[in-house]
Amino acid sequence: MKRFGTTRTAIGLVGLAAAVVVSVAAGSSHAAAVSHMSPAVGNVRPEVSAPQTPLAGSTDLFDCQSEPIDSQDRCYAPQQLQQAYGFSSLLARHVDGRGQTIVIVDAFQNPYIQQDLSIEDSTFGLPAPPSLTVVNNAPAFDETDFEQLNWAVEISLDVLSAHAMAPGAKIVLIEAASSSDADLFAAEKYAVDHHLGDVMSQSFGENEGCVDPSVSKKWEDLFKKASDQGWTFFASTGDSGAAQFNCDGSAAVLAPGWPAVDPNVTAVGGTTLNADDPAGNYIGETAWTEPAYGCNPPALDYPNDINCSGGGFSTLFKQPDWQTSLVQKNGPKGHPPMRAVPDVSYNAGVNGGILIHSGVILEAFFGLDPSTPAFFAIGGTSAGSPQWAALAAEADQLSKKDLGAINDNLYKLAQKGGPKGYGTYFNDVTQGNNDVSEIGGAGYNAGNGWDAVTGLGTPRAQNLVPALASP
Repeated sequence: MKRFGTTRTAIGLVGLAAAVVVSVAAGSSHAAAVSHMSPAVGNVRPEVSAPQTPLAGSTDLFDCQSEPIDSQDRCYAPQQLQQAYGFSSLLARHVDGRGQTIVIVDAFQNPYIQQDLSIEDSTFGLPAPPSLTVVNNAPAFDETDFEQLNWAVEISLDVLSAHAMAPGAKIVLIEAASSSDADLFAAEKYAVDHHLGDVMSQSFGENEGCVDPSVSKKWEDLFKKASDQGWTFFASTGDSGAAQFNCDGSAAVLAPGWPAVDPNVTAVGGTTLNADDPAGNYIGETAWTEPAYGCNPPALDYPNDINCSGGGFSTLFKQPDWQTSLVQKNGPKGHPPMRAVPDVSYNAGVNGGILIHSGVILEAFFGLDPSTPAFFAIGGTSAGSPQWAALAAEADQLSKKDLGAINDNLYKLAQKGGPKGYGTYFNDVTQGNNDVSEIGGAGYNAGNGWDAVTGLGTPRAQNLVPALASP
Protein backbone atom coordinates (compact mmCIF):
# COMPACT_ATOMS: atom_id res chain seq x y z
CA MET A 1 0.00 0.00 0.00
CA LYS A 2 1.29 3.44 -0.85
CA ARG A 3 2.10 5.62 2.14
CA PHE A 4 0.72 8.69 0.43
CA GLY A 5 -0.91 11.20 2.68
CA THR A 6 -0.79 9.17 5.85
CA THR A 7 -1.06 11.70 8.64
CA ARG A 8 -0.01 11.34 12.23
CA THR A 9 -0.41 13.56 15.20
CA ALA A 10 2.34 14.08 17.72
CA ILE A 11 0.16 12.70 20.47
CA GLY A 12 -0.23 9.20 21.77
CA LEU A 13 -3.16 7.30 23.19
CA VAL A 14 -1.45 6.77 26.55
CA GLY A 15 0.86 9.77 26.57
CA LEU A 16 -1.77 12.34 25.72
CA ALA A 17 -4.32 11.04 28.18
CA ALA A 18 -1.74 11.14 30.93
CA ALA A 19 -0.62 14.61 29.94
CA VAL A 20 -4.03 16.18 30.27
CA VAL A 21 -5.69 14.59 33.27
CA VAL A 22 -4.47 17.60 35.22
CA SER A 23 -4.54 20.17 32.46
CA VAL A 24 -8.24 19.90 31.68
CA ALA A 25 -9.16 20.24 35.32
CA ALA A 26 -6.73 23.09 35.84
CA GLY A 27 -8.10 25.11 32.97
CA SER A 28 -5.04 25.17 30.73
CA SER A 29 -1.95 23.24 29.85
CA HIS A 30 1.38 23.89 28.23
CA ALA A 31 1.85 22.53 24.73
CA ALA A 32 3.56 19.19 25.06
CA ALA A 33 4.19 16.85 22.17
CA VAL A 34 4.40 13.28 23.30
CA SER A 35 4.23 10.05 21.37
CA HIS A 36 3.06 9.36 17.83
CA MET A 37 -0.44 8.11 17.28
CA SER A 38 -0.34 6.12 14.06
CA PRO A 39 1.56 2.98 13.18
CA ALA A 40 1.68 3.90 9.51
CA VAL A 41 4.50 5.69 7.72
CA GLY A 42 3.87 9.20 6.45
CA ASN A 43 5.71 12.43 5.82
CA VAL A 44 3.06 15.11 6.30
CA ARG A 45 0.87 15.13 9.35
CA PRO A 46 -0.56 17.47 11.94
CA GLU A 47 1.49 17.85 15.13
CA VAL A 48 -0.70 18.36 18.17
CA SER A 49 -0.15 19.73 21.67
CA ALA A 50 -1.92 18.75 24.85
CA PRO A 51 -5.37 20.41 25.19
CA GLN A 52 -5.52 24.15 25.77
CA THR A 53 -8.59 25.59 27.49
CA PRO A 54 -9.62 29.25 27.81
CA LEU A 55 -8.71 31.12 30.96
CA ALA A 56 -11.52 32.83 32.85
CA GLY A 57 -10.88 36.41 33.92
CA SER A 58 -7.65 36.77 31.96
CA THR A 59 -6.61 39.32 29.36
CA ASP A 60 -5.25 36.40 27.35
CA LEU A 61 -7.76 33.87 26.06
CA PHE A 62 -5.28 30.99 26.48
CA ASP A 63 -2.21 31.13 28.67
CA CYS A 64 -0.08 29.47 25.98
CA GLN A 65 -0.54 32.61 23.88
CA SER A 66 1.56 34.60 26.32
CA GLU A 67 4.34 32.03 26.68
CA PRO A 68 7.69 33.09 25.15
CA ILE A 69 8.70 31.20 22.05
CA ASP A 70 11.82 29.81 23.77
CA SER A 71 9.62 28.15 26.40
CA GLN A 72 8.53 25.60 23.75
CA ASP A 73 4.96 26.17 24.98
CA ARG A 74 3.73 28.92 22.65
CA CYS A 75 0.45 28.93 20.71
CA TYR A 76 -1.34 31.44 18.51
CA ALA A 77 -4.95 32.43 18.04
CA PRO A 78 -6.02 32.92 14.42
CA GLN A 79 -5.93 36.71 14.76
CA GLN A 80 -2.28 36.61 15.85
CA LEU A 81 -1.33 34.79 12.65
CA GLN A 82 -3.46 37.20 10.64
CA GLN A 83 -1.44 40.06 12.10
CA ALA A 84 1.97 38.40 11.89
CA TYR A 85 1.65 37.61 8.19
CA GLY A 86 -0.11 40.78 7.09
CA PHE A 87 -3.65 39.47 6.58
CA SER A 88 -5.15 41.90 9.11
CA SER A 89 -4.95 44.98 6.92
CA LEU A 90 -6.44 43.04 3.99
CA LEU A 91 -9.34 41.77 6.10
CA ALA A 92 -10.00 45.32 7.31
CA ARG A 93 -10.54 46.26 3.65
CA HIS A 94 -12.84 43.24 3.13
CA VAL A 95 -10.19 41.41 1.11
CA ASP A 96 -11.16 38.12 2.69
CA GLY A 97 -11.61 35.70 -0.21
CA ARG A 98 -15.27 36.54 -0.81
CA GLY A 99 -16.54 35.21 -4.12
CA GLN A 100 -13.85 32.51 -4.15
CA THR A 101 -13.88 28.84 -3.19
CA ILE A 102 -11.04 26.95 -1.51
CA VAL A 103 -11.04 23.20 -2.17
CA ILE A 104 -9.43 21.02 0.49
CA VAL A 105 -8.69 17.39 -0.31
CA ASP A 106 -8.20 14.88 2.50
CA ALA A 107 -8.84 11.17 3.04
CA PHE A 108 -11.55 9.46 5.08
CA GLN A 109 -13.85 11.78 7.02
CA ASN A 110 -14.39 13.93 10.08
CA PRO A 111 -17.92 13.60 11.51
CA TYR A 112 -17.48 16.78 13.60
CA ILE A 113 -16.03 19.18 11.05
CA GLN A 114 -19.07 21.46 10.94
CA GLN A 115 -19.13 21.58 14.75
CA ASP A 116 -15.37 22.20 14.97
CA LEU A 117 -15.69 25.13 12.59
CA SER A 118 -18.63 26.62 14.50
CA ILE A 119 -16.84 26.37 17.87
CA GLU A 120 -13.64 27.84 16.41
CA ASP A 121 -15.56 30.78 14.97
CA SER A 122 -17.53 31.53 18.14
CA THR A 123 -14.46 31.25 20.38
CA PHE A 124 -12.24 33.54 18.33
CA GLY A 125 -14.90 35.87 16.96
CA LEU A 126 -14.50 34.79 13.34
CA PRO A 127 -17.40 35.14 10.90
CA ALA A 128 -18.94 31.93 9.65
CA PRO A 129 -17.92 31.07 6.08
CA PRO A 130 -20.48 31.63 3.34
CA SER A 131 -20.65 27.84 3.05
CA LEU A 132 -18.81 24.64 3.92
CA THR A 133 -19.68 21.88 1.48
CA VAL A 134 -18.54 18.34 2.23
CA VAL A 135 -18.22 15.88 -0.65
CA ASN A 136 -17.99 12.56 1.18
CA ASN A 137 -16.67 9.53 -0.67
CA ALA A 138 -15.32 7.94 2.51
CA PRO A 139 -16.47 4.87 4.42
CA ALA A 140 -18.28 5.22 7.75
CA PHE A 141 -16.00 6.79 10.33
CA ASP A 142 -14.22 4.33 12.60
CA GLU A 143 -12.59 6.00 15.60
CA THR A 144 -10.74 2.79 16.46
CA ASP A 145 -8.74 3.17 13.23
CA PHE A 146 -5.67 5.33 13.96
CA GLU A 147 -5.25 6.33 10.33
CA GLN A 148 -8.80 7.64 10.15
CA LEU A 149 -8.32 9.52 13.42
CA ASN A 150 -5.19 11.18 12.05
CA TRP A 151 -6.94 12.26 8.87
CA ALA A 152 -9.87 13.61 10.91
CA VAL A 153 -7.44 15.86 12.81
CA GLU A 154 -5.92 16.91 9.49
CA ILE A 155 -9.35 17.83 8.17
CA SER A 156 -10.01 20.10 11.14
CA LEU A 157 -6.62 21.77 10.77
CA ASP A 158 -7.04 22.32 7.03
CA VAL A 159 -10.58 23.65 7.08
CA LEU A 160 -10.29 25.83 10.18
CA SER A 161 -6.94 27.40 9.34
CA ALA A 162 -7.92 28.14 5.73
CA HIS A 163 -11.09 29.79 6.97
CA ALA A 164 -9.19 31.81 9.59
CA MET A 165 -7.08 33.54 6.92
CA ALA A 166 -9.83 33.91 4.29
CA PRO A 167 -13.10 34.06 6.26
CA GLY A 168 -15.08 35.30 3.27
CA ALA A 169 -14.27 32.33 1.03
CA LYS A 170 -16.46 29.33 0.51
CA ILE A 171 -14.89 25.99 1.39
CA VAL A 172 -15.38 22.64 -0.33
CA LEU A 173 -13.97 19.67 1.58
CA ILE A 174 -13.55 16.50 -0.49
CA GLU A 175 -13.14 13.39 1.63
CA ALA A 176 -11.48 10.70 -0.47
CA ALA A 177 -12.34 7.05 0.03
CA SER A 178 -8.85 6.26 1.34
CA SER A 179 -5.32 7.63 1.47
CA SER A 180 -4.22 5.69 -1.63
CA ASP A 181 -2.79 7.59 -4.58
CA ALA A 182 -5.67 6.44 -6.78
CA ASP A 183 -8.38 7.66 -4.40
CA LEU A 184 -6.75 11.02 -3.71
CA PHE A 185 -6.21 11.56 -7.44
CA ALA A 186 -9.86 10.67 -8.10
CA ALA A 187 -10.97 13.24 -5.51
CA GLU A 188 -8.89 15.98 -7.12
CA LYS A 189 -9.99 15.06 -10.63
CA TYR A 190 -13.61 15.26 -9.49
CA ALA A 191 -13.00 18.76 -8.12
CA VAL A 192 -11.38 19.93 -11.35
CA ASP A 193 -13.87 18.26 -13.68
CA HIS A 194 -16.77 19.85 -11.80
CA HIS A 195 -14.92 23.15 -11.23
CA LEU A 196 -15.73 23.10 -7.55
CA GLY A 197 -13.36 25.95 -6.72
CA ASP A 198 -10.44 28.18 -7.62
CA VAL A 199 -7.69 27.14 -5.21
CA MET A 200 -6.73 23.69 -3.87
CA SER A 201 -4.83 22.72 -0.72
CA GLN A 202 -3.06 19.36 -0.40
CA SER A 203 -1.65 18.59 3.05
CA PHE A 204 -0.23 15.20 2.17
CA GLY A 205 2.70 13.69 0.32
CA GLU A 206 5.22 10.93 -0.31
CA ASN A 207 8.59 10.30 -1.94
CA GLU A 208 8.34 11.60 -5.52
CA GLY A 209 9.62 8.27 -6.81
CA CYS A 210 6.93 6.24 -5.05
CA VAL A 211 3.74 7.64 -6.57
CA ASP A 212 1.50 4.92 -7.98
CA PRO A 213 2.63 4.65 -11.63
CA SER A 214 -0.96 4.05 -12.74
CA VAL A 215 -1.89 7.61 -11.77
CA SER A 216 1.38 9.62 -11.66
CA LYS A 217 1.31 10.87 -15.26
CA LYS A 218 -2.45 11.47 -15.09
CA TRP A 219 -1.95 13.50 -11.93
CA GLU A 220 0.82 15.54 -13.49
CA ASP A 221 -1.41 16.24 -16.51
CA LEU A 222 -4.29 17.19 -14.21
CA PHE A 223 -2.18 19.83 -12.46
CA LYS A 224 -1.13 21.34 -15.77
CA LYS A 225 -4.62 21.29 -17.29
CA ALA A 226 -6.24 22.75 -14.18
CA SER A 227 -3.56 25.44 -13.78
CA ASP A 228 -4.23 26.54 -17.35
CA GLN A 229 -7.90 26.76 -16.42
CA GLY A 230 -7.14 29.08 -13.48
CA TRP A 231 -6.64 26.70 -10.56
CA THR A 232 -3.90 27.47 -8.03
CA PHE A 233 -2.48 24.41 -6.25
CA PHE A 234 -0.61 24.25 -2.94
CA ALA A 235 0.99 21.28 -1.21
CA SER A 236 2.99 20.77 1.97
CA THR A 237 6.63 19.71 1.50
CA GLY A 238 6.57 17.28 4.44
CA ASP A 239 7.79 17.04 8.00
CA SER A 240 10.84 14.85 7.39
CA GLY A 241 13.40 17.48 6.51
CA ALA A 242 15.43 16.63 3.42
CA ALA A 243 14.34 12.98 3.67
CA GLN A 244 11.45 10.85 2.57
CA PHE A 245 10.93 7.17 3.12
CA ASN A 246 11.73 4.72 0.37
CA CYS A 247 8.77 3.06 -1.30
CA ASP A 248 8.37 0.19 1.15
CA GLY A 249 8.79 2.47 4.16
CA SER A 250 11.84 0.62 5.45
CA ALA A 251 14.43 3.40 5.34
CA ALA A 252 14.84 7.14 4.93
CA VAL A 253 16.41 8.48 1.73
CA LEU A 254 17.31 11.92 0.41
CA ALA A 255 14.28 12.92 -1.66
CA PRO A 256 11.61 15.63 -2.01
CA GLY A 257 7.91 14.96 -1.66
CA TRP A 258 5.13 14.70 -4.21
CA PRO A 259 2.80 16.50 -5.02
CA ALA A 260 4.69 19.55 -3.72
CA VAL A 261 7.54 18.93 -6.19
CA ASP A 262 5.31 19.21 -9.28
CA PRO A 263 6.16 22.55 -11.01
CA ASN A 264 2.47 23.45 -11.29
CA VAL A 265 2.11 23.23 -7.49
CA THR A 266 3.32 25.83 -5.01
CA ALA A 267 5.33 23.93 -2.40
CA VAL A 268 4.98 25.11 1.21
CA GLY A 269 7.71 24.44 3.77
CA GLY A 270 7.75 25.17 7.49
CA THR A 271 9.05 27.75 9.97
CA THR A 272 8.81 28.51 13.67
CA LEU A 273 7.18 31.91 14.06
CA ASN A 274 7.93 34.34 16.87
CA ALA A 275 5.19 36.97 17.19
CA ASP A 276 4.30 39.16 20.16
CA ASP A 277 1.40 38.84 22.57
CA PRO A 278 -1.40 39.75 22.39
CA ALA A 279 -1.41 41.46 18.98
CA GLY A 280 0.70 39.00 17.02
CA ASN A 281 3.14 41.54 15.57
CA TYR A 282 5.93 39.82 13.68
CA ILE A 283 9.24 39.46 15.53
CA GLY A 284 11.11 36.83 13.50
CA GLU A 285 11.31 33.24 12.29
CA THR A 286 13.64 30.30 12.01
CA ALA A 287 13.39 27.17 9.90
CA TRP A 288 11.03 24.72 11.61
CA THR A 289 12.61 22.16 13.88
CA GLU A 290 11.20 21.42 17.31
CA PRO A 291 14.34 21.87 19.49
CA ALA A 292 13.29 19.18 21.94
CA TYR A 293 13.26 16.48 19.28
CA GLY A 294 15.48 17.43 16.37
CA CYS A 295 14.98 16.66 12.70
CA ASN A 296 14.36 13.05 11.77
CA PRO A 297 11.87 11.20 9.59
CA PRO A 298 8.88 9.90 11.54
CA ALA A 299 9.38 6.32 12.69
CA LEU A 300 7.79 4.04 15.23
CA ASP A 301 11.08 3.60 17.09
CA TYR A 302 11.37 7.38 17.51
CA PRO A 303 8.09 8.06 19.33
CA ASN A 304 8.93 11.68 20.18
CA ASP A 305 10.15 12.63 16.72
CA ILE A 306 8.60 15.93 15.63
CA ASN A 307 10.74 16.56 12.56
CA CYS A 308 11.27 19.65 10.40
CA SER A 309 10.65 21.44 7.11
CA GLY A 310 10.71 19.33 3.98
CA GLY A 311 12.85 20.54 1.09
CA GLY A 312 15.31 19.52 -1.58
CA PHE A 313 15.79 18.84 -5.27
CA SER A 314 13.81 16.63 -7.64
CA THR A 315 15.28 13.81 -9.69
CA LEU A 316 12.22 13.77 -11.97
CA PHE A 317 11.37 17.38 -12.84
CA LYS A 318 13.76 19.76 -14.57
CA GLN A 319 14.25 23.16 -13.04
CA PRO A 320 11.62 25.61 -14.34
CA ASP A 321 12.91 28.81 -15.91
CA TRP A 322 11.33 30.88 -13.15
CA GLN A 323 13.51 29.17 -10.55
CA THR A 324 16.83 29.37 -12.35
CA SER A 325 18.18 32.71 -11.14
CA LEU A 326 17.42 32.46 -7.42
CA VAL A 327 17.94 28.73 -7.01
CA GLN A 328 21.25 28.56 -8.88
CA LYS A 329 22.46 31.59 -6.97
CA ASN A 330 21.51 30.25 -3.55
CA GLY A 331 21.31 26.47 -4.02
CA PRO A 332 24.10 23.97 -3.33
CA LYS A 333 27.07 24.47 -5.67
CA GLY A 334 27.35 21.95 -8.48
CA HIS A 335 23.80 20.70 -8.00
CA PRO A 336 22.03 19.69 -11.23
CA PRO A 337 19.38 22.16 -12.43
CA MET A 338 16.30 20.32 -11.20
CA ARG A 339 13.03 21.47 -9.64
CA ALA A 340 13.68 22.68 -6.10
CA VAL A 341 11.31 22.91 -3.14
CA PRO A 342 9.89 24.57 -1.16
CA ASP A 343 8.75 27.67 -3.01
CA VAL A 344 7.49 29.40 0.12
CA SER A 345 6.91 28.56 3.77
CA TYR A 346 4.63 29.21 6.73
CA ASN A 347 4.47 28.73 10.48
CA ALA A 348 4.62 24.98 11.20
CA GLY A 349 5.81 24.55 14.79
CA VAL A 350 3.67 22.82 17.36
CA ASN A 351 5.58 25.30 19.52
CA GLY A 352 3.73 28.27 18.08
CA GLY A 353 0.94 26.20 16.56
CA ILE A 354 -2.46 27.61 15.66
CA LEU A 355 -5.25 26.82 18.14
CA ILE A 356 -7.71 24.40 16.54
CA HIS A 357 -10.82 22.68 17.90
CA SER A 358 -10.95 18.92 17.34
CA GLY A 359 -14.00 17.03 18.54
CA VAL A 360 -12.47 13.78 17.29
CA ILE A 361 -9.48 14.02 19.65
CA LEU A 362 -11.68 15.05 22.57
CA GLU A 363 -14.00 12.10 22.09
CA ALA A 364 -11.56 9.39 21.01
CA PHE A 365 -8.77 10.11 23.49
CA PHE A 366 -10.54 11.61 26.49
CA GLY A 367 -14.09 10.30 26.30
CA LEU A 368 -15.27 13.92 26.35
CA ASP A 369 -18.21 15.43 24.54
CA PRO A 370 -16.83 16.55 21.14
CA SER A 371 -18.23 20.03 21.76
CA THR A 372 -16.05 20.51 24.87
CA PRO A 373 -14.39 23.98 24.66
CA ALA A 374 -10.83 22.67 24.63
CA PHE A 375 -8.42 23.38 21.79
CA PHE A 376 -5.10 22.06 20.52
CA ALA A 377 -2.03 23.88 19.28
CA ILE A 378 -1.43 22.20 15.94
CA GLY A 379 1.56 22.49 13.64
CA GLY A 380 3.35 20.67 10.82
CA THR A 381 3.86 21.79 7.23
CA SER A 382 0.30 20.60 6.71
CA ALA A 383 -0.78 23.84 8.45
CA GLY A 384 0.86 25.99 5.79
CA SER A 385 -0.78 24.72 2.61
CA PRO A 386 -4.37 25.71 3.53
CA GLN A 387 -3.28 29.13 4.80
CA TRP A 388 -1.39 29.87 1.60
CA ALA A 389 -4.51 28.71 -0.27
CA ALA A 390 -6.40 31.37 1.66
CA LEU A 391 -3.89 33.99 0.50
CA ALA A 392 -4.38 32.91 -3.12
CA ALA A 393 -8.15 33.15 -2.75
CA GLU A 394 -7.74 36.76 -1.63
CA ALA A 395 -5.48 37.48 -4.60
CA ASP A 396 -8.13 35.99 -6.90
CA GLN A 397 -10.71 38.24 -5.26
CA LEU A 398 -8.63 41.38 -5.86
CA SER A 399 -7.77 40.34 -9.39
CA LYS A 400 -11.38 39.51 -10.19
CA LYS A 401 -10.17 36.41 -12.01
CA ASP A 402 -8.59 33.06 -11.22
CA LEU A 403 -4.82 33.44 -11.30
CA GLY A 404 -3.82 29.84 -11.96
CA ALA A 405 -0.23 28.82 -11.19
CA ILE A 406 1.55 31.59 -9.28
CA ASN A 407 5.10 30.25 -8.98
CA ASP A 408 6.42 32.33 -11.86
CA ASN A 409 5.06 35.51 -10.27
CA LEU A 410 6.33 34.60 -6.80
CA TYR A 411 9.90 34.29 -8.03
CA LYS A 412 9.63 37.40 -10.22
CA LEU A 413 8.42 39.42 -7.25
CA ALA A 414 11.32 38.16 -5.14
CA GLN A 415 13.79 39.17 -7.86
CA LYS A 416 12.02 42.47 -8.48
CA GLY A 417 12.54 43.40 -4.86
CA GLY A 418 16.29 42.87 -5.17
CA PRO A 419 18.62 42.41 -2.19
CA LYS A 420 17.21 45.44 -0.36
CA GLY A 421 13.58 45.14 -1.44
CA TYR A 422 13.11 41.39 -1.04
CA GLY A 423 11.35 42.04 2.25
CA THR A 424 8.52 43.88 0.55
CA TYR A 425 6.77 40.61 -0.24
CA PHE A 426 8.44 37.96 1.94
CA ASN A 427 9.88 37.45 5.37
CA ASP A 428 13.29 36.03 4.52
CA VAL A 429 14.04 33.15 6.91
CA THR A 430 17.81 32.76 7.21
CA GLN A 431 18.39 30.58 10.28
CA GLY A 432 18.12 26.80 10.66
CA ASN A 433 18.36 23.71 8.47
CA ASN A 434 16.59 20.48 7.57
CA ASP A 435 19.51 18.09 8.08
CA VAL A 436 18.44 14.53 8.86
CA SER A 437 20.57 12.33 11.08
CA GLU A 438 19.16 9.06 9.70
CA ILE A 439 20.67 9.83 6.29
CA GLY A 440 24.06 10.86 7.62
CA GLY A 441 23.12 14.43 8.43
CA ALA A 442 22.32 15.30 4.80
CA GLY A 443 20.13 18.32 4.26
CA TYR A 444 20.20 22.02 3.50
CA ASN A 445 20.73 25.30 5.32
CA ALA A 446 18.42 28.29 5.42
CA GLY A 447 20.05 31.48 4.17
CA ASN A 448 19.52 34.81 2.47
CA GLY A 449 16.97 34.68 -0.33
CA TRP A 450 15.63 31.35 -1.57
CA ASP A 451 16.77 28.17 0.20
CA ALA A 452 15.80 24.49 0.20
CA VAL A 453 14.37 24.71 3.71
CA THR A 454 12.03 27.72 3.69
CA GLY A 455 11.93 28.67 0.00
CA LEU A 456 11.41 32.36 -0.64
CA GLY A 457 10.14 32.73 2.94
CA THR A 458 6.80 33.49 4.53
CA PRO A 459 4.24 35.96 3.18
CA ARG A 460 3.86 39.65 3.82
CA ALA A 461 0.31 39.31 2.63
CA GLN A 462 -0.53 43.00 2.78
CA ASN A 463 1.93 43.56 -0.09
CA LEU A 464 2.08 40.14 -1.72
CA VAL A 465 -1.66 39.71 -2.32
CA PRO A 466 -2.08 42.99 -4.26
CA ALA A 467 1.11 42.28 -6.20
CA LEU A 468 -0.09 38.82 -7.26
CA ALA A 469 -3.43 40.32 -8.25
CA SER A 470 -1.83 42.96 -10.47
CA PRO A 471 -1.50 42.26 -14.21
